[in-house]
Amino acid sequence: MAELNSLIAEQLFVCVGAIALLVVILLIIVMVQGSKLRKMRKRYELMMSGNGVEDLESLLLDLKLQLDSLEDGENQKKARFQAIEDRLRRVQAYTGIKRYNAFSEHGSDLSFSVALLNDEMDGIVLTGLHNRDSSYVYAKPIVKGESTYNLSPEEREAISIARSSS
Repeated sequence: MAELNSLIAEQLFVCVGAIALLVVILLIIVMVQGSKLRKMRKRYELMMSGNGVEDLESLLLDLKLQLDSLEDGENQKKARFQAIEDRLRRVQAYTGIKRYNAFSEHGSDLSFSVALLNDEMDGIVLTGLHNRDSSYVYAKPIVKGESTYNLSPEEREAISIARSSS
């Protein structure tokens, strides 16, 4: 037993030194972790301030609801944009005008044919015939570039001009 006591007495200084060193290292680790925790708490408080929420879970749920609302708004805007694009295709976008002298005994080119067509080549042809005594205006529907009514050469040319402007 005396030998054991002398062995412990010899090694006691080394053991106490090692334990003291371990305590110092652990103290440094605790101080570093405390510093990191303070920084994290400041960022957390900054994030949570002014939101009217008390915990992170409430904040995340609130953000999720806001995101869902934004996505719904975006989907509505996409649908409206698509409806506008669809309507725009039906708008008369292409125009062809042909002026001519319908009655050779009169002076200048006072008669006209105007073709108003959309992307599907649907629309109308307006023809105005002018003579000395009166003027007449005729309208003919156009579907896919053709009409169910007989078209004059000038009306066909106005349609051709409108097609070439597309």
